Amino acid sequence: MAWAVLFRNMKFLCNTTVMSGPGKIHVLFHDAGGGHRNAAVALKTVCEQQIRPWEINLVQFQDLTDHLDILRRLTGIRIQEQYNVLLRNGWTWGSEYLLRILQLTIRIFHKPMVRLLANYWRGHPADLLISVIPHFNRQIAESWNSVYPGHPFVTIITDMADFPPRFWIEPVAEQIVVAGSERAEEQARNLGKTEKNLFRASGMILRPEFYAEQKETPPAIRKELGLDETLPTAIVLFGGYGSNAMYDIVEQLDAEHLPLQMILVCGKNERLAAKLHEKTWNLPLHIVGFTREVNRLMRAADFLIGKPGPGSLAEAMISGLPVVVECNSSTLPQERFNTEWVTEKRVGIVIKSFGNVVPAVKELLEPGKLPALKRNVRALQNRAVFEIPEFLSSLLPGHDKSQPEQTVASRTVN
Repeated sequence: MAWAVLFRNMKFLCNTTVMSGPGKIHVLFHDAGGGHRNAAVALKTVCEQQIRPWEINLVQFQDLTDHLDILRRLTGIRIQEQYNVLLRNGWTWGSEYLLRILQLTIRIFHKPMVRLLANYWRGHPADLLISVIPHFNRQIAESWNSVYPGHPFVTIITDMADFPPRFWIEPVAEQIVVAGSERAEEQARNLGKTEKNLFRASGMILRPEFYAEQKETPPAIRKELGLDETLPTAIVLFGGYGSNAMYDIVEQLDAEHLPLQMILVCGKNERLAAKLHEKTWNLPLHIVGFTREVNRLMRAADFLIGKPGPGSLAEAMISGLPVVVECNSSTLPQERFNTEWVTEKRVGIVIKSFGNVVPAVKELLEPGKLPALKRNVRALQNRAVFEIPEFLSSLLPGHDKSQPEQTVASRTVN
């Protein structure tokens, strides 16, 4: 059968539970950063690979709410685009205050937002609603429940922890929470979530290609990229929009003449990529813009240098890479816990500023340091993208909890 061939080729671990009929699911995402869209697409992709009898509709939240976007009225730029400009230029100092102003604005426009969303739900019925965005979950829950009382609403937290109040978790029974860390689970319970409206996943939701069997060896990938097959390799990654901090990082490491080479993922920051290409460097570099092969590039690396975003950390962990991340007043408030997690799990080095990255890289290159950190990384097992669809199936009509699961099994290769 066609689906059997698909699973043989892709070799993902998939749990497929038989349901009596199809279900329709809306997944709300936005493009402030890349992680929210990635989570939505990953969930849809895995459910399709598992042959779930569901119709999954990805809904761009910004498109639904554009005429309530006050910042766009004033500046002509969407909220999500302004956020990405801040990330691209590193203008994140004081972001906590901006976040609270945004939340105040959302509260002021609470009733119009609820009405707008409720009108959309009436015209687009579904059995289940999923949100992979923060800030708006109270409005989403209230609007959904007003139109379809009893139909589940699930928030999948795409950060490693909440940043209360009014960030991810709302103290309302209508919201079901999927938490990917011990901290997020604890926060959910502190806000009244119980087994009835809380699911603990084993990590952050990732695109399924990160779990695919890898046939290429790291040396082979490095050779294809024009790099040395044996030299220690760092991948520098600051999300889908890159960061100008990457240029400074390369300058520092290049001046030290370290036994090192680097893969630089500039994302959609074309100006940064061009600037890096213009200069002659001592270190071997592979410079790439926006790419859908981050999983393959990570496989060619030994460690990651980048901001402590939940997506980047999760991708690094599943790829077997220790990390070098920074934590200071410019670190996004919702990502500060991530640096605590790196230290607690002993999977990398946290520094105060990428303005002084050389000592951390030198420490990683000391004999025995990288292998020890890699052992800690391998001890982590994140299967969230495969666990969450099974949890969702338990919420949909027709799910028979007495029936055993039918599984298609394979293995994970880190």
